[in-house]
Amino acid sequence: MNQHNQTLEANGFDIINGVYDQPTISSILRAIHQADTSRPTFRRSTDLFAIRRFLHEIPAVLPLLLNDNMRELITTIMGREYFIVKSIFFDKPAGSNWYVSYHQDLTISVDSKQDIPGFGPWTVKTNQFAVQPPLAYLQNIVTLRIHLDVTTTENGALRVIPRSHKKEIFRPENIDWANTTETSCEVPAGGVMLMKPLLLHSSGRTTNEQQRRVIHIELASMELPPALNWAEKIAFQ
Repeated sequence: MNQHNQTLEANGFDIINGVYDQPTISSILRAIHQADTSRPTFRRSTDLFAIRRFLHEIPAVLPLLLNDNMRELITTIMGREYFIVKSIFFDKPAGSNWYVSYHQDLTISVDSKQDIPGFGPWTVKTNQFAVQPPLAYLQNIVTLRIHLDVTTTENGALRVIPRSHKKEIFRPENIDWANTTETSCEVPAGGVMLMKPLLLHSSGRTTNEQQRRVIHIELASMELPPALNWAEKIAFQ
């Protein structure tokens, strides 16, 4: 686990296999399939099905996700002071043409809009406030991408630029492709990809007619200024 921590800090991402077995994956998917999809946090289109505030909408998956392997991963690689601040479920169907170009994840989800120096600009998605925080918050966050299906280059595995998180906030159009190497992050079912939000990453279209379902969870250890709260804060204890 210490090696994974070093890799995450150095490259901005890492992959850990075998965090979940197939029976656990099946139980997670069963809870998702039984949910009421009519609520506004559920978004469905030809190319994507997504659930925002995933752990609040389907709390039955939380004990399944926080198995012994995941708890060890979080406490050893990040630390016991970390807590969940955001959760999304993505289902990229077979044949999806959904494509995301290179970008950084620059916003956090909070419970209200407040005039606080260093926080902005603001957006609202599905009755949820999002804001770009000061750089220290973005550097503190670690994203966990829990893969419920085999993910390969052919069904939209993330492509990343290793070590790009060290550039801090960086516009993708300034990438020097002549001197830049990208990596495709293929992950088996039950594996977890760890990622820094400032890592430049993209997602390609599906070309092999295979589904890709991922649970995206963001963790942090920093508290927000008074009058502002994380929209989805969940402690592990």
